[in-house]
Order: sequence, then C-alpha cells, then structure tokens
Amino acid sequence: MSAVSDRLPTFPWDKLEPYKKTAAAHPDGIVDLSVGTPVDPVPEPVQKALIAAADSPGYPTVWGTPELRDALTRWTERRLGARGVTHHHVLPVVGSKELVAWLPTQLGLGPGDQVAFPRLAYPTYEVGARLARAEHVAYDDPTELDPTNLKLLWLNSPSNPTGRVLSKEELTRIVAWAREHGVLVLSDECYIELGWEADPVSVLHPDVNGGSYDGIVSVHSLSKRSNLAGYRAAFLAGDPAVLGPLLQIRKHGGMMTSAPTQAAVVAALGDDEHVRVQRERYAARRTALREALLAHGFRIEHSEASLYLWATRDESCWTTVAHLADRGILVAPGDFYGPAGEKFVRVALTATDERVHAAVTRLTT
Repeated sequence: MSAVSDRLPTFPWDKLEPYKKTAAAHPDGIVDLSVGTPVDPVPEPVQKALIAAADSPGYPTVWGTPELRDALTRWTERRLGARGVTHHHVLPVVGSKELVAWLPTQLGLGPGDQVAFPRLAYPTYEVGARLARAEHVAYDDPTELDPTNLKLLWLNSPSNPTGRVLSKEELTRIVAWAREHGVLVLSDECYIELGWEADPVSVLHPDVNGGSYDGIVSVHSLSKRSNLAGYRAAFLAGDPAVLGPLLQIRKHGGMMTSAPTQAAVVAALGDDEHVRVQRERYAARRTALREALLAHGFRIEHSEASLYLWATRDESCWTTVAHLADRGILVAPGDFYGPAGEKFVRVALTATDERVHAAVTRLTT
C-alpha cells in the first residue's frame, strides 16, 4: 500500500484545516467558499426518478441501460451540437474524479509515457499520471509541447480553477495539432453549462473536430449542473476506439453506476428547466461575491465561466487565505492548482444565499 501512496503528493486540503478553524470561530459562523460542492436541493424530478428505481436488486451494467445511453446521446447532440452520436460514442462513469484519477492506468500508460495538463489545473490530472507511473508536464499552450512521448493531453474548458474558456478557434487548433502527432485529447467539460461572460464550446462540436471524433473524448458531470455530486454521475463521449476498450476494462473492474443513479441521470439530462433555475441562483451569487471582492480590493482574472472567482490581492495566496479566515470566510489557496496560482485564491459560488450574503456583508463593512 505504501508503494502506491508514496507516488502521490500531500493531500492539499489538509493544509487548510487551521484556517478552517479560524473561520469557524467567527461569531456568525463560517462561510465556506473553499470547495465547489453543491448546497442546493437535488431537482424534484431527479429525486422521483431515483426513488422509482430504488427496488433494483440486480447488478447494473457498466455501459448503462439503453435508456441511459439514449439520454447521453440526445443530450450531447442537443446541448453540445454533436452530430451522429451513437451508443458506442458514450460511456457512463462513477463520477468524473474517478475517471480522471484512473484513466492513464486504464489506457495502459506507464514509465516513459507523458500526460499533459494546464499550468493551472485540477490536481487530479497529476494524480492520475502518478498512479500510472507516467511522467507529467504542465503547459501554457499545449501545441508548444514536445509530442514525442505525449500520450494523453488534458484540456479543461471552462477551467477549474480560473474559469477561463478556450475559444472555438483555440480548440480547433489544439485538436488538429494533437491529431497530427497522434496524441489522445481528453477534454474536461464538466462546467460547460455554466458560462457567464463566454459561451463554452465542446470538442464534440463539428466546427472543432471537423465532424470526426477520432482521437478526442470529452468528460461531463452532473455534479454541478444538476446538484448530483452525491450521486456520482458522469460520462464520457467521443471516439469509440477509445471508449470500447475502456468499457471492457471497466467491466472487469466492476466500475458501474448504480441502477437508481442511472435512472436519475436519464431524468436530469431530459430536463433543462432545473438547469436554468440553478444557473440563475449561481449568477446572483456570482454577481454579489464579485462586487464585494472588488470593493474589498481584489482583482478578478478570467472567471468568465464555471463556479469560481479567480481573485488576487497581489500577495501570497496564504496571506489572503488568512486575511479572509479572520473574517470567517474560507477560500482555496491558488497554489493548490499549481505554482502559477501562488498569488490567487479560488472563491466558490457554492454556498447558500444566506451564507453568500454573510460573506458580502463581511467584505463590504
């Protein structure tokens, strides 16, 4: 066991514990804006679908029910503009973090192979490379990488933590470069329905991929758009030549989404109204927090999409974390996402309206 754990970096969130205690000591309680975990109710139609499928004594299938695969194909075409998506182009997974962490291993990558991800990025991209004993490299522009040993290129648009969105032109250029060099592109698009000042585009869109899914796979999650983080519901869409072998591997590993969750996903992807309502909640919280942070002397960079504000006071991120913790507000230090974030903090929009109001009051009085 130690041989595996020794490959991994220190779990970053443990470093926040002292600041969490400080924030929790505030007379009006903590406002936790450090983690992007949903706090609003699971939409009623989704809850009803889960309950209706509760009597599921048999094993579910890894590939999902035909109804689930229909829902995945319809959604990718309706919401992402994808064309010609069949059941062989989709694969449900047990939450997107599991997929990110274990994908390099499931692809058979190892020593000498290289996994690349953005300079500021979700830490699990690196964890996945380490678990597979592969090399990892962070980039500003992936097309400037040496493609010789590059086997897996992670894109993340909208970005966690920065909220940056890659334009259609950027995506098209990167996909073309990766195909030229035989590099598999995995595009993490878990925040794609949460664009504020930009309209995020998927690599599945024909304007990006030229109508072919060769060498590209996108990752999607229901955690944020439908408040289903507790359900562990996500899926892949893209190249069948990649998804087919992954399906076989995941069958052997028993990596299956529960039958009630599969039914809930069908309901969630078939209903756009709850997404609209949730977007309005986040938009209001975003406006309130953004204005309060600016009034408090912060500068906001990127943040045109996703569930975070990427904020700085041009000082060490830990100085900023301590400053806000003294006011009962907990945020994530930017260096959790790479050294380039050392002067930024990530402020999540995932708190109740009451807690957001408390944070705004503390920042502006």
